[in-house]
Amino acid sequence: MHAVNRELSWLSFNERVLQEAMDPTVPLVERMRFLGIYSNNMDEFYRVRVANVRRLSVLKKQKIQGFSGSATELYQEIRKEVLRQQKKFEKAFEEISEEFKKHAIYFMNEKNLSKQHEIELNQYYQDKLKHSIFPIILDKKGSFPKLRDYAIYLAIKIVDQKKKVRYALIQVPVDIPRYYKITDEKGIYILLIDDIIRLQLKEIFGIFYPVEISAYTFKFTRDAELDLDDDLSLPFIEKIEKSLKDRKKGDPVRFVYDEEMPIDLLQYLLHSLHLKEGVNTIPGGRYHNNKDLISFPTFENPAFLFPSQPPCKHPDLENKGGVIQAVLKKDILLHFPYQRFDYIIDLLREAAIDPKVRTIKINIYRVAKNSDIMNALLSAVFNGKEVTVVFELQARFDEENNLYWSNRLKDFGAKVIYGVPNLKVHSKLLQIERFKDGKEQLITYIGTGNFNEKTARIYVDLGYLTVKPEIANEVKKVFRLLENNLERPVFRNLLVSPFNSRRKIIQYINQEIAHSKNGLKGSIQLKINNLTDSQLIDKFYEASQAGVKIEMIIRGICCLKPGVKGLSENITVISIVDRYLEHARFMIFKNNENPLYILTSADFMERNIDSRIEVGVIIKEQHIQSELDRIFQYQWKGSVKARLISSDLKNRFRKRNLPPFHAQLELYKSYCQ
Repeated sequence: MHAVNRELSWLSFNERVLQEAMDPTVPLVERMRFLGIYSNNMDEFYRVRVANVRRLSVLKKQKIQGFSGSATELYQEIRKEVLRQQKKFEKAFEEISEEFKKHAIYFMNEKNLSKQHEIELNQYYQDKLKHSIFPIILDKKGSFPKLRDYAIYLAIKIVDQKKKVRYALIQVPVDIPRYYKITDEKGIYILLIDDIIRLQLKEIFGIFYPVEISAYTFKFTRDAELDLDDDLSLPFIEKIEKSLKDRKKGDPVRFVYDEEMPIDLLQYLLHSLHLKEGVNTIPGGRYHNNKDLISFPTFENPAFLFPSQPPCKHPDLENKGGVIQAVLKKDILLHFPYQRFDYIIDLLREAAIDPKVRTIKINIYRVAKNSDIMNALLSAVFNGKEVTVVFELQARFDEENNLYWSNRLKDFGAKVIYGVPNLKVHSKLLQIERFKDGKEQLITYIGTGNFNEKTARIYVDLGYLTVKPEIANEVKKVFRLLENNLERPVFRNLLVSPFNSRRKIIQYINQEIAHSKNGLKGSIQLKINNLTDSQLIDKFYEASQAGVKIEMIIRGICCLKPGVKGLSENITVISIVDRYLEHARFMIFKNNENPLYILTSADFMERNIDSRIEVGVIIKEQHIQSELDRIFQYQWKGSVKARLISSDLKNRFRKRNLPPFHAQLELYKSYCQ
């Protein structure tokens, strides 16, 4: 079998995140945050990918890419790997806790508190927690309550004086910080509010005069896929709203619980939630919803955090004339978060008040909740500009946010378009139409990441600004396509999925194969997030067998098996996981010393090539080509945070074979020197 299973490859990626939490060179609070990111990733994995495996298990003969067994057997393999990683997670948490003790920071629970601490916590409960707690008594004869995905629950067992057993539920409040700090002369003590609630159980359930009372954490994960039915009577936006409500009622696909939970309470919960032990269940430790570790307290100690790295200035964008004037003079490549994302917001603000600007068009996949990008667009509307915004309403887990902003913009007079039927719009495009002396100027932006100033602080992305007519006019065609869905234009300078991306990429790989077969040097350098497309994987194997040297930097899923003799021995794949999330995508085809440079929003996945609107651009400016070369070489030299990707999914660090080179840190230094 010449492919790695997608789900198992993803789990290997998430283990790389877990490795960062286990790295003693990473500051302590940042290690906690990596545990939170790992946990949050796992939640989404179950809500989407495992839910899909569960659906496939109904289709008994469904073939699973990269896996020789059935979907049910794949699910069991996933569960086995998750349990293995969970032990590493718990070990990492213990190690970090021990390190905090050296700084007089201690993790406590309700069982090991001093009397003075109990008094403080009782007061905190009365003042802050009490009115956010709503216990539910579980009646075996009545219906089981509707439980929320994402929430943490305490399952409570109450035994009264007559030895009658009752069960109850308490949802741990989500609007109160999960971690509480007590400070005294001996140090800082950290408790979860779960344990503050445990401390008060006898009071909460006092009417039952409990003799024994105990609480055990659990959470469960629902299928998160939107079900967009074929009801033609409903407009698309109403289908999205309806499906978002239905998502909250999706089937449970994972139940994670405290392994100390009494068997009778566990069996009652599983029966009530229609789950089977050993199938949908993951036994674990005392605490769950560890994604809250993302917001773990910093203790106002800089040593617990990564050193500050404020974004650097771009040398071409610091003149007094503004961003528009700079782009009119020269094509510009922006690299976030090393450089300021504010330049994009500044560009929109300039356009909003520039009397020469007539129209602004942008397509949105994800934006910040309190978005400066959206506010700049509203400013443009107020200033009489014609603003068109293409919203993707199926951006998973951001649908509600996108609905909010689309309605707000529409209310104030912007033209709002809800994507393309049956195709997600995942491209990252912005175009400003400006007229000077009667001549049209199209300031065009093509990016790899979202128009989201919040994620731009931690996601590594690239953005290309140009006024080149041959590129600008083709981007204009893409917007026309998004607006009327009728045109099927020809693109020469853009790779636009699903129209020409696959054909162009295969054409460029074939060129390298031909060069190599003719005794010339064939070479491909690729930086993407995921590689799952079987046709492209086979084409890379073919190129490797023809002698083409292929270097890939793939952050996440890699279904290709590199370094296999006779198949892929000329392919090397590395993955970098570090303080910033690698999200940029670009390709370099060396093309016999006449290289092709392509910056794109698309990963090499079937959905990105065939089922989404994605836009890549061929970069012809030599100074930007040189910059892409430099970025790739810095990352390829990376050893400190780089892992070699192999078919056995072992995540071996590359630093064993190379001198230490911290790619992200060195890149940052190079931009700010």
